[in-house]
Amino acid sequence: MTKLQKRIDKRKALIRATIDLVNNNGFHATPMSKIAKMANVSPATIYLYFENKQDLVNKTYIDVKGLFTAYAFENYNAKVSVEIGFEIIWKRIAQFKMNESDNARFLAQCDNTPMIDEPSREEGIKHLQPLLDLWQRGKREGIIKPISDYLLYAYAINPLSFLMMAQQRDNFDLNETHIEAAYQSAWDAIKLNAKD
Repeated sequence: MTKLQKRIDKRKALIRATIDLVNNNGFHATPMSKIAKMANVSPATIYLYFENKQDLVNKTYIDVKGLFTAYAFENYNAKVSVEIGFEIIWKRIAQFKMNESDNARFLAQCDNTPMIDEPSREEGIKHLQPLLDLWQRGKREGIIKPISDYLLYAYAINPLSFLMMAQQRDNFDLNETHIEAAYQSAWDAIKLNAKD
């Protein structure tokens, strides 16, 4: 194994350990020593890759956000209609949250913590640009409600995190019927009705 591959593997192990520990213990109960131990590296090794815990958490967030958006937009083509484009993206996001639940849970925690600094949040938002562009086109075409993108995201995308957590607690079975109903609810929440 080359030195470069060893470095890549150590960084991946640190990222994975951070995700696992934050998901199970929260940000504040995840010290660098635990991350190092779980990643099977010395605590000093972390500082070869990250400046401090804040840097580690921010970079983990950016890495996971990159995986999330690559997955979400994999089948999306900006030439399709707004409604079809939104359905493709929304359903891919739903699949990500179900198939990559550890990463999805980590992102959900990041969305609700001050631990992620503002430059990292802005970087994370840039990853969502295809969805934001779709919504802007939808607003221009009179298809999407002319409200803040934050409100659109809150009503259309955030409910998926709630459903994912309910399924993980065995309170709810997110089957195909529920996915379709949840998608329709998301679309209904953001589309501009004729009377609007």
